Amino acid sequence: MDRTAQLVARPAQHAVAYDPGTPPGPPHVAAHLGAPRTGPASRRAAQVLADNWTGSSTVPSPGLYPHQWSWDSAFVAIGLRHVSARRAQTELETLLDAQWGDGRVPHIVFNPSVPLDAYFPSPDFWRSSTAGRAAGAPRTVQTSGIVQPPVHALAAWLVHRADPGLSRARGFLGRMYPRLAAWHRYLLHRRDLGGGGLVSVVHPWEQGMDNAPSWDAPLSRVTPAPARSFRRADLDHGAPEDRPTDLDYGRYVRLAAEYRDGDYRDGGTGPGGGEFAVEDPSFNALLIASEHALAHIAHELGATGTARHARAERLTAALVERLWDPAEEMFFCRDLHDPHGSGDRHGPRGPGGALVPERGVSGLVPLLLPGLPREVAAGLVRTLRGPHFGLGTATRLVPSYDLRGEAFDPHRYWRGPAWFNTSWLLERGLRAHGARADADALRRAVVDVAAASDFAEYVDPFTGEACGATGFSWTAALTLDLLHDDGTTPDERPDEPPDEPPGMTSGTAGTASTTGTTGTAGTAVLGTTSGTGGTAGPDSAAGADATAIEGGDRG
Repeated sequence: MDRTAQLVARPAQHAVAYDPGTPPGPPHVAAHLGAPRTGPASRRAAQVLADNWTGSSTVPSPGLYPHQWSWDSAFVAIGLRHVSARRAQTELETLLDAQWGDGRVPHIVFNPSVPLDAYFPSPDFWRSSTAGRAAGAPRTVQTSGIVQPPVHALAAWLVHRADPGLSRARGFLGRMYPRLAAWHRYLLHRRDLGGGGLVSVVHPWEQGMDNAPSWDAPLSRVTPAPARSFRRADLDHGAPEDRPTDLDYGRYVRLAAEYRDGDYRDGGTGPGGGEFAVEDPSFNALLIASEHALAHIAHELGATGTARHARAERLTAALVERLWDPAEEMFFCRDLHDPHGSGDRHGPRGPGGALVPERGVSGLVPLLLPGLPREVAAGLVRTLRGPHFGLGTATRLVPSYDLRGEAFDPHRYWRGPAWFNTSWLLERGLRAHGARADADALRRAVVDVAAASDFAEYVDPFTGEACGATGFSWTAALTLDLLHDDGTTPDERPDEPPDEPPGMTSGTAGTASTTGTTGTAGTAVLGTTSGTGGTAGPDSAAGADATAIEGGDRG
């Protein structure tokens, strides 16, 4: 089945709205987006990805972040698929080679050639091979012990769609599926700490928006590690006023150390379920999006995907039930250890904790879910346009925090600056729910500001001034994705980069080896996988037949 037939054949009720692509028919130019995108921005974006390529994965920034980060690699793969589908596959394969036996995908995979003092917390802090032994941490590669948002199945599906022939020939989805299924099962079974069906994060770094004001109240109960017990390498590469404070960093270190010292166990009253446990709307929305994508992967491998779509719908209902505030028209984090419990104005819905009354971009990200109730989606669009985020009036990109909030700071990390990955997610969400003019304006802004800021890590939401690192990988990758989806065909963009970015050559995909069969859509693509990093956990046997693919990880 060719790519166009695949897209047409997808059930309408489960359409993946994150990759509109060019519709079939005669080439066209979407005039409402203005002039077709020109070559220099895409060439520079491809060069950033080439410069940050290590040979098997892409670092976010060679100086500031010199290792492989989990959700960064997912976003990188989404953009890299337009330049080299093989490299995009390798990006995800390398990350999942470091998966733990219990299914978790660690948030950092360390490059052993990088000096220990180049980044903190370094491998000798996490001690994954010893502290993580009971959880199945890999022995041949060092990782962190916490996780990041599960964008990976969505990325894998989009990478497959970029070149289905290559994907099938290499058995890409057949090797990815059991690992991704184990990853989702870990989250759904080990991290439902509130008992309401949603996944909890046990550290702010897991959610990805490290020092967002939503964490202030939950973190206030954490005693910070002594300043003399760690050295912040991030301040060697970024201005202190743009980074988390020393007090916050001390609390991050304390939380991580306690989780490590508890052997990375989840739940209960000790580390992993004690001082910090928060249900976050963005983290759960990305899990739902990836669960829908995993259903499409299962369908490609010969199953129906029905059970996974149903699970995604149940998770969407739980998300609305536990985290949506209809009066504020936003999703909010739920602090499971809030001492006020259900006694405050945010508490009545569901067991455990209370909602944190801070408006962050995380509370808007669920807009990317096609299954949201219509009134919820409409409320999110109104909030995006309203005074707290000012999209289209005060700001061109989506700020990371409430413009009117007491903690707002246009330059300090996730306390106000605009980030390109969240704007990309919201562009997809606006388009999915019919707000085309807003989506088109946001797409233009992402492309324009990314190029003008030299693909900055994040920017001042008012001025577009670059903050943090420049030449940042996910900014370049997601710009490439939006440039590719600008309503033109490849032939109309003669200045697009070649199949491989400068400095990249085709090679083998990570260290995974595969034995199996390949086939067309609707035929099972099955096999067994071995790699250098741990195992895929209990799901490593998934894929023996279509029934196993469909229901192998039902709880």
